[in-house]
Amino acid sequence: MSQDSAQSGSETGSTAAALPEDLAKRLARARHWVVMTGSGVSAESGVPTFRDAQTGLWEQYDPLQLATPEAFARDPQLVWDWYRWRRELIARAQPNAAHRALAELAGLKPDLTLITQNVDGLHQRAGSPEVIEFHGNIHRNKCFECEHLVAESRGSTRRPPACLRCGGLLRPDVVWFGEPISSAALGASYRAVASCEVFLSVGTSALVHPAASLAQAALDRQALLVEVNPNTTPLSPLADYALEGSAELWLPTIASCMKQALS
Repeated sequence: MSQDSAQSGSETGSTAAALPEDLAKRLARARHWVVMTGSGVSAESGVPTFRDAQTGLWEQYDPLQLATPEAFARDPQLVWDWYRWRRELIARAQPNAAHRALAELAGLKPDLTLITQNVDGLHQRAGSPEVIEFHGNIHRNKCFECEHLVAESRGSTRRPPACLRCGGLLRPDVVWFGEPISSAALGASYRAVASCEVFLSVGTSALVHPAASLAQAALDRQALLVEVNPNTTPLSPLADYALEGSAELWLPTIASCMKQALS
Protein backbone atom coordinates (compact mmCIF):
# COMPACT_ATOMS: atom_id res chain seq x y z
CA MET A 1 0.00 0.00 0.00
CA SER A 2 1.10 3.57 -0.65
CA GLN A 3 2.86 5.11 2.33
CA ASP A 4 2.21 8.58 0.86
CA SER A 5 -1.54 8.03 0.83
CA ALA A 6 -1.47 6.66 4.37
CA GLN A 7 0.42 9.72 5.58
CA SER A 8 -1.81 12.18 3.74
CA GLY A 9 -4.84 10.64 5.42
CA SER A 10 -3.36 11.05 8.90
CA GLU A 11 -3.29 14.84 9.05
CA THR A 12 -6.14 16.13 11.17
CA GLY A 13 -6.93 19.14 13.27
CA SER A 14 -7.98 18.93 16.88
CA THR A 15 -11.60 19.93 16.25
CA ALA A 16 -12.13 19.43 12.52
CA ALA A 17 -11.06 17.00 9.85
CA ALA A 18 -10.63 17.40 6.12
CA LEU A 19 -11.02 14.25 4.08
CA PRO A 20 -8.34 13.91 1.37
CA GLU A 21 -9.98 14.82 -1.94
CA ASP A 22 -8.85 11.67 -3.75
CA LEU A 23 -10.19 9.51 -0.93
CA ALA A 24 -13.55 11.29 -1.02
CA LYS A 25 -13.83 10.59 -4.75
CA ARG A 26 -12.95 6.92 -4.37
CA LEU A 27 -15.43 6.47 -1.53
CA ALA A 28 -18.19 8.15 -3.53
CA ARG A 29 -17.56 5.87 -6.54
CA ALA A 30 -17.54 2.66 -4.52
CA ARG A 31 -20.84 0.84 -4.28
CA HIS A 32 -20.28 -1.81 -1.61
CA TRP A 33 -18.62 -0.80 1.66
CA VAL A 34 -17.82 -3.02 4.61
CA VAL A 35 -17.40 -1.16 7.91
CA MET A 36 -15.88 -2.96 10.90
CA THR A 37 -16.23 -1.19 14.25
CA GLY A 38 -14.51 -1.89 17.55
CA SER A 39 -14.53 -0.70 21.13
CA GLY A 40 -13.09 2.72 20.25
CA VAL A 41 -16.46 3.69 18.77
CA SER A 42 -18.47 2.86 21.89
CA ALA A 43 -15.83 4.18 24.30
CA GLU A 44 -16.78 7.66 23.11
CA SER A 45 -20.30 7.00 24.46
CA GLY A 46 -18.88 6.20 27.86
CA VAL A 47 -18.99 2.43 27.45
CA PRO A 48 -15.87 1.09 29.16
CA THR A 49 -13.75 -1.15 26.97
CA PHE A 50 -13.64 -4.76 28.03
CA ARG A 51 -10.13 -4.46 29.42
CA ASP A 52 -10.72 -1.18 31.26
CA ALA A 53 -10.07 -1.20 34.99
CA GLN A 54 -12.98 -2.50 37.02
CA THR A 55 -14.56 -0.29 39.66
CA GLY A 56 -16.12 -0.79 43.07
CA LEU A 57 -16.94 -4.37 43.93
CA TRP A 58 -15.41 -5.62 40.69
CA GLU A 59 -11.90 -4.18 41.21
CA GLN A 60 -10.69 -7.50 42.61
CA TYR A 61 -11.73 -9.46 39.51
CA ASP A 62 -9.94 -9.89 36.22
CA PRO A 63 -12.48 -9.64 33.37
CA LEU A 64 -10.37 -12.06 31.34
CA GLN A 65 -11.05 -14.64 34.05
CA LEU A 66 -14.81 -14.00 34.15
CA ALA A 67 -15.69 -14.12 30.46
CA THR A 68 -15.17 -17.84 29.94
CA PRO A 69 -17.41 -20.91 29.90
CA GLU A 70 -15.24 -22.36 32.67
CA ALA A 71 -15.86 -19.34 34.93
CA PHE A 72 -19.62 -19.62 34.39
CA ALA A 73 -19.62 -23.35 35.10
CA ARG A 74 -17.63 -22.72 38.28
CA ASP A 75 -19.63 -19.75 39.62
CA PRO A 76 -22.61 -18.83 37.41
CA GLN A 77 -24.03 -16.28 39.86
CA LEU A 78 -20.76 -14.34 39.98
CA VAL A 79 -20.52 -14.15 36.18
CA TRP A 80 -24.23 -13.29 35.83
CA ASP A 81 -23.94 -10.47 38.37
CA TRP A 82 -20.85 -9.07 36.62
CA TYR A 83 -22.67 -8.97 33.31
CA ARG A 84 -25.70 -7.40 34.96
CA TRP A 85 -23.38 -4.63 36.19
CA ARG A 86 -22.01 -4.18 32.66
CA ARG A 87 -25.54 -4.10 31.24
CA GLU A 88 -26.46 -1.33 33.65
CA LEU A 89 -23.43 0.70 32.52
CA ILE A 90 -24.32 0.22 28.87
CA ALA A 91 -28.00 1.08 29.45
CA ARG A 92 -26.95 4.57 30.53
CA ALA A 93 -24.89 5.15 27.36
CA GLN A 94 -26.25 6.92 24.28
CA PRO A 95 -25.23 6.57 20.62
CA ASN A 96 -22.64 9.17 19.69
CA ALA A 97 -21.93 11.08 16.49
CA ALA A 98 -20.00 8.15 15.03
CA HIS A 99 -22.94 5.76 15.49
CA ARG A 100 -25.30 8.29 13.95
CA ALA A 101 -22.97 8.94 11.02
CA LEU A 102 -22.87 5.23 10.19
CA ALA A 103 -26.66 5.10 10.23
CA GLU A 104 -26.68 8.05 7.83
CA LEU A 105 -24.10 6.37 5.59
CA ALA A 106 -26.31 3.27 5.40
CA GLY A 107 -28.97 5.49 3.84
CA LEU A 108 -26.49 6.97 1.37
CA LYS A 109 -24.83 3.64 0.54
CA PRO A 110 -27.58 0.98 0.56
CA ASP A 111 -25.04 -1.80 0.00
CA LEU A 112 -23.04 -0.88 3.10
CA THR A 113 -22.40 -3.83 5.43
CA LEU A 114 -21.81 -2.96 9.08
CA ILE A 115 -19.93 -5.49 11.21
CA THR A 116 -19.30 -4.71 14.86
CA GLN A 117 -17.16 -6.32 17.52
CA ASN A 118 -19.16 -4.39 20.12
CA VAL A 119 -21.95 -6.09 22.07
CA ASP A 120 -23.78 -2.96 23.28
CA GLY A 121 -26.43 -2.53 20.56
CA LEU A 122 -25.65 1.18 20.12
CA HIS A 123 -25.48 0.91 16.33
CA GLN A 124 -29.07 -0.35 16.24
CA ARG A 125 -30.20 2.35 18.66
CA ALA A 126 -28.63 4.95 16.36
CA GLY A 127 -30.67 3.66 13.43
CA SER A 128 -28.37 1.32 11.52
CA PRO A 129 -30.80 -1.07 9.86
CA GLU A 130 -28.73 -4.25 9.69
CA VAL A 131 -25.72 -5.07 11.86
CA ILE A 132 -23.62 -8.21 11.91
CA GLU A 133 -22.86 -8.70 15.61
CA PHE A 134 -19.54 -10.50 15.48
CA HIS A 135 -19.31 -11.06 19.24
CA GLY A 136 -23.03 -11.21 20.07
CA ASN A 137 -25.22 -8.84 22.05
CA ILE A 138 -25.09 -8.32 25.81
CA HIS A 139 -28.82 -7.50 25.95
CA ARG A 140 -29.78 -11.00 24.81
CA ASN A 141 -29.51 -14.24 26.76
CA LYS A 142 -29.16 -17.84 25.73
CA CYS A 143 -29.21 -21.11 27.56
CA PHE A 144 -25.82 -22.41 28.66
CA GLU A 145 -27.01 -25.94 27.90
CA CYS A 146 -29.29 -25.91 24.84
CA GLU A 147 -28.27 -22.44 23.46
CA HIS A 148 -31.91 -21.42 23.03
CA LEU A 149 -32.05 -17.63 22.57
CA VAL A 150 -34.33 -15.73 24.95
CA ALA A 151 -35.05 -12.15 25.89
CA GLU A 152 -33.88 -10.98 29.30
CA SER A 153 -35.90 -12.86 31.90
CA ARG A 154 -38.17 -10.70 34.03
CA GLY A 155 -39.88 -11.63 37.25
CA SER A 156 -37.37 -14.32 38.17
CA THR A 157 -35.31 -13.85 41.33
CA ARG A 158 -32.84 -16.57 40.37
CA ARG A 159 -29.35 -15.43 39.40
CA PRO A 160 -29.00 -16.56 36.71
CA PRO A 161 -32.56 -17.45 35.63
CA ALA A 162 -33.44 -20.86 34.27
CA CYS A 163 -34.18 -21.67 30.64
CA LEU A 164 -37.88 -22.38 30.19
CA ARG A 165 -37.12 -24.92 27.49
CA CYS A 166 -34.65 -27.23 29.22
CA GLY A 167 -34.09 -25.86 32.73
CA GLY A 168 -30.47 -24.94 32.10
CA LEU A 169 -28.98 -21.65 33.27
CA LEU A 170 -29.20 -18.52 31.14
CA ARG A 171 -26.05 -16.62 30.17
CA PRO A 172 -25.42 -13.51 28.08
CA ASP A 173 -25.44 -14.09 24.33
CA VAL A 174 -21.86 -12.93 23.87
CA VAL A 175 -18.76 -14.74 22.64
CA TRP A 176 -16.54 -15.71 25.55
CA PHE A 177 -12.84 -16.49 25.45
CA GLY A 178 -12.35 -19.97 24.11
CA GLU A 179 -15.63 -19.93 22.17
CA PRO A 180 -15.95 -19.74 18.37
CA ILE A 181 -17.62 -16.92 16.49
CA SER A 182 -21.06 -18.02 15.35
CA SER A 183 -21.00 -19.58 11.91
CA ALA A 184 -23.80 -17.23 10.79
CA ALA A 185 -21.86 -14.07 11.73
CA LEU A 186 -18.60 -15.40 10.36
CA GLY A 187 -20.13 -16.53 7.08
CA ALA A 188 -22.04 -13.29 6.53
CA SER A 189 -18.91 -11.25 7.23
CA TYR A 190 -16.70 -13.12 4.80
CA ARG A 191 -19.38 -13.06 2.11
CA ALA A 192 -19.62 -9.29 2.47
CA VAL A 193 -15.85 -8.85 2.28
CA ALA A 194 -15.69 -11.04 -0.82
CA SER A 195 -17.62 -8.42 -2.80
CA CYS A 196 -16.65 -5.15 -1.10
CA GLU A 197 -14.88 -2.28 -2.81
CA VAL A 198 -14.12 -0.43 0.44
CA PHE A 199 -13.17 -1.82 3.85
CA LEU A 200 -13.35 0.75 6.64
CA SER A 201 -11.82 -0.28 9.98
CA VAL A 202 -12.97 2.01 12.80
CA GLY A 203 -11.83 2.06 16.42
CA THR A 204 -10.47 -1.46 16.51
CA SER A 205 -7.02 -2.61 17.57
CA ALA A 206 -6.76 -5.05 14.63
CA LEU A 207 -5.34 -7.58 17.08
CA VAL A 208 -8.33 -9.83 17.85
CA HIS A 209 -8.85 -12.73 15.48
CA PRO A 210 -10.75 -13.79 13.50
CA ALA A 211 -12.14 -10.23 13.23
CA ALA A 212 -8.71 -8.86 12.27
CA SER A 213 -8.50 -11.34 9.38
CA LEU A 214 -11.41 -9.63 7.63
CA ALA A 215 -9.24 -6.62 6.77
CA GLN A 216 -6.60 -8.94 5.32
CA ALA A 217 -9.27 -10.67 3.24
CA ALA A 218 -10.31 -7.27 1.89
CA LEU A 219 -6.69 -6.48 1.06
CA ASP A 220 -6.36 -9.78 -0.76
CA ARG A 221 -9.18 -8.76 -3.09
CA GLN A 222 -7.63 -5.28 -3.54
CA ALA A 223 -10.42 -3.37 -1.83
CA LEU A 224 -9.68 0.18 -0.71
CA LEU A 225 -8.58 -0.10 2.93
CA VAL A 226 -9.26 2.87 5.22
CA GLU A 227 -8.47 2.93 8.93
CA VAL A 228 -9.87 5.37 11.51
CA ASN A 229 -8.01 5.19 14.80
CA PRO A 230 -6.27 7.63 17.16
CA ASN A 231 -3.48 5.08 17.60
CA THR A 232 -1.23 3.15 15.25
CA THR A 233 -2.28 -0.49 14.84
CA PRO A 234 -0.85 -3.44 12.87
CA LEU A 235 -3.28 -2.43 10.12
CA SER A 236 -2.00 1.15 9.81
CA PRO A 237 1.00 0.50 7.52
CA LEU A 238 -1.17 -1.66 5.25
CA ALA A 239 -4.01 0.86 4.88
CA ASP A 240 -4.44 3.01 1.79
CA TYR A 241 -5.51 5.78 4.18
CA ALA A 242 -4.84 5.79 7.93
CA LEU A 243 -7.00 8.58 9.32
CA GLU A 244 -5.54 9.48 12.68
CA GLY A 245 -8.22 10.53 15.15
CA SER A 246 -11.44 9.42 16.78
CA ALA A 247 -14.49 7.89 15.16
CA GLU A 248 -16.52 10.92 16.29
CA LEU A 249 -14.10 13.13 14.37
CA TRP A 250 -13.89 11.22 11.11
CA LEU A 251 -17.18 9.38 10.54
CA PRO A 252 -19.36 12.53 10.51
CA THR A 253 -16.81 14.03 8.11
CA ILE A 254 -17.07 11.02 5.80
CA ALA A 255 -20.87 11.06 5.97
CA SER A 256 -20.97 14.78 5.17
CA CYS A 257 -18.61 14.33 2.20
CA MET A 258 -20.70 11.44 0.84
CA LYS A 259 -23.90 13.45 1.23
CA GLN A 260 -22.42 16.29 -0.80
CA ALA A 261 -20.92 13.99 -3.42
CA LEU A 262 -24.09 11.96 -3.94
CA SER A 263 -26.63 14.79 -3.83
